[in-house]
Amino acid sequence: MKTKKQNKSSAFEKFATNVSKAAGSTPAFIGAFLIVVAWAISGPIFDYSETWQLVINTGTTIITFLMVFLIQKAQNKDSLAIQLKLNELVASNEYSSNSLVDIESMTEEEMIIVQKYYHRLSELAKKDESIRNSHSIAEALEQHERKDKNRTKSRTRNINKK
Repeated sequence: MKTKKQNKSSAFEKFATNVSKAAGSTPAFIGAFLIVVAWAISGPIFDYSETWQLVINTGTTIITFLMVFLIQKAQNKDSLAIQLKLNELVASNEYSSNSLVDIESMTEEEMIIVQKYYHRLSELAKKDESIRNSHSIAEALEQHERKDKNRTKSRTRNINKK
């Protein structure tokens, strides 16, 4: 349940979100394109002077510089929201590894180790007969070893029957 305090966003946060959405829109692209076309058409009028070039260079530099921070602010918020949603999914599933709940605070080296575990899980899953068999690295390894033992026993019985 949200309270009034939880609903309040900083003015900068609201501004960053709205500007990021607007900047990524079709009308914003068309507007920017028309500005560049108008600037290019005005070149002969200003005899392609240094001032004419400086106008577009300065304008685009300032806009780019400010947009980097606005878009990053909006991206940080979106990234945090996604992380929280994923954390909820991981925490709510009884078969998932809870060690992944706070994975974003791990170092890159630690994440690479986890990635290697999941690569191993992928390799084990490719060997399985069904894609619904494993849920975690530890469980996948145990199930894979159990299946291998059962397959070996089954093959041995079949060979002995012949």
